[in-house]
Amino acid sequence: MTTLEPAIVAAQDNLAALESEAIHIFREVAGEFDRPVILFSGGKDSTLLLHLAIKAFWPAPVPFPLLHVDTGHNFDEVIDFRDRVVEQHGLRLVVAKVQDWIDDGRLEERADGMRNPLQTTPLLDTIAEHKFDAVFGGGRRDEERARAKERIFSLRNSFGQWDPRRQRPELWNLYNGRHRPGEQVRVFPLSNWTEADVWNYIAREKVELPSIYYAHRREVYQRDGMWLAEGPWGGPRPGEEVKELTVRYRTVGDGSCTGAIESTAATVDEVIAEVSASRLTERGATRADDRMSEAAMEDRKREGYF
Repeated sequence: MTTLEPAIVAAQDNLAALESEAIHIFREVAGEFDRPVILFSGGKDSTLLLHLAIKAFWPAPVPFPLLHVDTGHNFDEVIDFRDRVVEQHGLRLVVAKVQDWIDDGRLEERADGMRNPLQTTPLLDTIAEHKFDAVFGGGRRDEERARAKERIFSLRNSFGQWDPRRQRPELWNLYNGRHRPGEQVRVFPLSNWTEADVWNYIAREKVELPSIYYAHRREVYQRDGMWLAEGPWGGPRPGEEVKELTVRYRTVGDGSCTGAIESTAATVDEVIAEVSASRLTERGATRADDRMSEAAMEDRKREGYF
C-alpha cells in the first residue's frame, strides 16, 4: 500500500459521512415540515443540494419545489443550465424576479448597480406568498464568518430575520424544527462541507455544472482587485481596460459583483488541485457584495437574506 492510499480512503469516508448527514437532513425536513422549498440558482452548491435531494428520495421524485430569486443580472450559461436541469428532472421551479419588484416600486435600483443585496425582499415575499416553512440553502460554514455561526436548522422569525441568540443547540444530529405560525426555518445540509469537499464529491458523483466553473476565454475588466465581465449590469467604467483572459468562476451570483479568477483549470481534477492550494474562500476572493463592510453578510442575514 502506498502512502497516498490511506489519505484517499479517509477522504472517501469523509465524503460518505457528509453525504449521509445531508440525506438525513433532507428526510428529516420532509417529515417535520409541511411546505419546504429548495433555493436553486444553478450554481455549484445549489446543484449539489439538488443532487443530494434526488438521492435522498430516489426512486420517488423530489417532493419539494425549487425557488430562484433571479436578479436579472445572471450569466447566460447559468440560467440555461438551471432551466435544463429543471426540465431533465421534471421539477417545479418558482422564479422571483428582482426586476418585478423594481418595476412596481417595491425596490429601487442601487447606485452601484449591484442586485444581490436586493434579493432579500423578493425572497421573503415569495416565501410568505407560498407559505414555505422550511427553505433549503447551500450555505457552508467555511465560506464566511457569519455563516460559520449558523445552525443547520436556522430559525427565522415571522419577518424572516435571523437572531443568533435564538439559535438552538444541535447535539447528536438532533434537529429542532419547531416554529410558530408565520416563522420559518432555513436549512443548510452543506454546513459542514468545505469547498474542497464539494469539488471532490462533484468529481466522485460526476455532477454536471455550468461551464463557467471551468477555464474559458472571456472579456473582463479589473475593479477593486477583481476581474468582472461586461453584461446588462453595466461596466466597464472610463479607464477600466477590457482584456480577454482565460478565467473561471469559483462562485456564481449577480454578475455586477461576482469576479472571475485567472485560471487554466479546465477539468474537475484541475479545479480540485487549484482549490487545495488556495488560502481564500470563494466568496472572500470573488464576491464584491461581501466586501461592503466587515459585517456585510451578517447584516443581510439579520434582514432575512440567505
